[in-house]
Amino acid sequence: MAEITEATWATYVDGERVELPATIDGIRAALPAQQRGEFDTEVGSTPANELPRVLGHWALRTHPQAWDEVEAEFARLEAGDYSGVVFLEDDHDVQEQGEGAA
Repeated sequence: MAEITEATWATYVDGERVELPATIDGIRAALPAQQRGEFDTEVGSTPANELPRVLGHWALRTHPQAWDEVEAEFARLEAGDYSGVVFLEDDHDVQEQGEGAA
């Protein structure tokens, strides 16, 4: 990944803080060349109110380990493993399902 000298977002990979590009140009430059066309198409057709989510998604893709961790976390949740999840609402049915998950 190229050195980032612009605005950044921070995330954690394996417990270590990493910086991700936080501008359209920075994200495009940090992506592998074969992903830039897809990025441009998606960003160009995204409504303004959805841009932060879309840019965050693509910023994570600039750091393969960060993206792998996101994918693994979603797979774990989709498999029904809610261990470590903090519920913001009292939805006892979901909480009870999560308690027994491995």
